Amino acid sequence: MKQKYSDRPSYSEIETTRREPRRRNKQRTKINILPCAALLFCCALLSKTGFAQTSDKSRPTDNLPSAPQPQLAQKPRIVLPPEAQVALVARVKGDTGTQTKSSVVDLGTMQAKQSGQASGITVRLTRAEAEQLALKNNPRISVGHLLALAQHQVYRQTRAAELPNFNGAITAVDANEGSRIGAGALTASRLLEHAGAGVTLSQLITDFGRTTNLVSYSKLLEKAQNANALATTEDIVLATDQAFYNALQAQALLKVAQQTVTTRGSVQHQIDELTKSKLKSGLDLSFADVNLSQAKLLQLDAQNNVDSTLAALTAVLGFDKLVGYELTEENTQLPAPPPDVDVLINTAVQQRPDLQALTFDQQAAEKFRRAQRDLMLPTISALGIAGATPVRPDCFGGCFPNYFISSWYGAIGVNMSVPIFNGFLFSSQASEAKYRAQAATENTRDLRNQVVRDVRTAWLSVNTAFQRVGVAAELAKEADLSLNLAQGRYQLGLGSIVELSQAQLQQTDAAIGYVNAQYQYRLALSTLNFEVGVQP
Repeated sequence: MKQKYSDRPSYSEIETTRREPRRRNKQRTKINILPCAALLFCCALLSKTGFAQTSDKSRPTDNLPSAPQPQLAQKPRIVLPPEAQVALVARVKGDTGTQTKSSVVDLGTMQAKQSGQASGITVRLTRAEAEQLALKNNPRISVGHLLALAQHQVYRQTRAAELPNFNGAITAVDANEGSRIGAGALTASRLLEHAGAGVTLSQLITDFGRTTNLVSYSKLLEKAQNANALATTEDIVLATDQAFYNALQAQALLKVAQQTVTTRGSVQHQIDELTKSKLKSGLDLSFADVNLSQAKLLQLDAQNNVDSTLAALTAVLGFDKLVGYELTEENTQLPAPPPDVDVLINTAVQQRPDLQALTFDQQAAEKFRRAQRDLMLPTISALGIAGATPVRPDCFGGCFPNYFISSWYGAIGVNMSVPIFNGFLFSSQASEAKYRAQAATENTRDLRNQVVRDVRTAWLSVNTAFQRVGVAAELAKEADLSLNLAQGRYQLGLGSIVELSQAQLQQTDAAIGYVNAQYQYRLALSTLNFEVGVQP
């Protein structure tokens, strides 16, 4: 058997025998190509002058080599650094047309957006500018202002009872001369043909304070409505701050999600290559795929949250079309919380507009109670009348001579009305007003207690949120360090994929927690300013 296998040719000998014909064919090809190349060179020299006179446009392009075609590649994801300013970009969908044109405008060009002529607008806004824009365009601000103006007209209507009433009248009568009215409640029963004109003047002398109390009641209601309008303004400011910070928070979380997708995608790619090289198991690749899918889901949720907060901000600013915003925070440094809560409580009790409105309502209810009590008192008024009767019946013979003794008339008088009994109507109205005034007093006291509670709670929330910012920052640093160590151990083969996945999850949660802590603290400060009643 050994002799049999030794007689066979070796593999190198077989390969040498097989390559020998190929080498000979190549040499023959080189020998045949040399004469052809020399012949083509001579032809080119003879025709050089003719080609030189030919323009570039007339050259045949079939013999030229085709340019390399650009290959389509996926656009790399751009991850902004954490210190970059937060920017939100959206587009306005116009009423007509499908093409959009982007432009950047400031606060002064917002009126052009309302006309709908521009199909795409990007607005740069700070928090203060967003508040001004909301106060200018939000319909609730207009509603509060209009209701205050309407209440002022109610005050003028009530005050009209203190002023004189001056009326004019022109009367012409065609009647059966000398007849009398047999039915009906008229002051004069005799009917005569005549025509005249006159004026009447009436003036309230006194009703012992009832009208004065009603005027004060209407004036206090007007002040209450103005305070309610101011409270509406502060509500809009708070809603604007919440929408603004929610949008910034959503955008920051979107950046965290994008960075997470990029990091985990890189790890997944490395593990995939190592798995193909049989250096990592399929279990590692499965964990990496799961982590990447979770990061993509987080990015989708973050993008949806950005769109939702952007729509909420657009609504608060008073627009019905989707507007693009580039939001920036003026003060990047987080201010410290107020130190003394008692000062804040005293300030809130003095200048909270809703508490002021309820106090005015309480005072108005007391004035109305007095006015209803004064219904049982007499009312004294004056009345004057004057006029002329230029057209009177001509009396000859059997008519009624000298019925109109003079061509003019006039009189003045004073009247006092004393209520005696009306079925206890006035007394029941006075009792109703008294009970409502007492209820208004209790409502004011209850709201004052709520204001004190809300200010104290908001102050505690601000301090807690401020402390959470520091703790979240430390947690984010530790999570980053843990992730770096876990990645290093995994690359050296000292750690498992479970350890790396846990470190990635902790780092993502810590980053999200730090972003949330920052903007939750800003929201807590805005809420505290609202509870204290800081003027916008």
